Amino acid sequence: MTAGPRTAERRITAFMENPDAPRPENPIHSTGGGQEYGFRAALVGGVTVYGWAAPAIIEALGERWLGDGWVEVGFRRPTYPGDEMTARLIEQDGQDGQQGVFALVMTNQDEEVCLRGTAGLGDAPFLDGMVRSQRREAEPRPAELPAITLANAPVGMDVRPQAVPISAADARVFAAEHEADDHPRYRGERPLIHPGWLAARMSPFMHHSFEYAPSIHAHSHIQHLARAEAGQTVTVAGHLVEVYERNGHHYLVADGLIIGEDGTELALVRHTTIFNVAKRGRA
Repeated sequence: MTAGPRTAERRITAFMENPDAPRPENPIHSTGGGQEYGFRAALVGGVTVYGWAAPAIIEALGERWLGDGWVEVGFRRPTYPGDEMTARLIEQDGQDGQQGVFALVMTNQDEEVCLRGTAGLGDAPFLDGMVRSQRREAEPRPAELPAITLANAPVGMDVRPQAVPISAADARVFAAEHEADDHPRYRGERPLIHPGWLAARMSPFMHHSFEYAPSIHAHSHIQHLARAEAGQTVTVAGHLVEVYERNGHHYLVADGLIIGEDGTELALVRHTTIFNVAKRGRA
């Protein structure tokens, strides 16, 4: 008898702290701001939604994925506080016959697909196309930053690196409170950094060099290069790959490199975001 494909699943009720509170740094994540741009409520951040799927990814692929694995996710529909979310993975044949690749889908209570992607071990199919920044020493954020536009974006250039401390206490709080993930790997004296925290570095990194708001996370490509432990200051370096317009939205694509305090490369993250959001009718 032939065994069926391997699967994994996680269910969670979407949440965010005080969605009615103003969030001037990104109004789309507040009730009023979301409604102003045509949504029925505050949008839960894409990296948070992705982080909710991480336990299912690790269940499917094992602990190795945290230091030698990859994931690609696209956000198809908004996730709102209170949505009943289910992340499902099912094993499939990968590109060029690569084995051990899982299709990832995250749906809400109406079976609408909010997130779709793939995950696997080893080198990602997209790895060769990612750019490692050569500008790697952290630099302070200037008092004033330019507003990024399609016209002035420094495409093809390395972007100002950012230093980001992550203490053991911060890592424990992030996993428990932001990702509702109480696995022992994120607790104790030397917890690992949650994959959702690593993915979430890209928006603050871009805001270390440019002003823009509101924004909507559209896509992530992530390659884990080493297990990331808390209790250090990481550096986020990056390269602006491209900007473009689609359906009235203005997008940017940036490749980030997260570097540990000892120089170890921890992760590569390609971040695609809408940095100029076109207003629509109510979604």
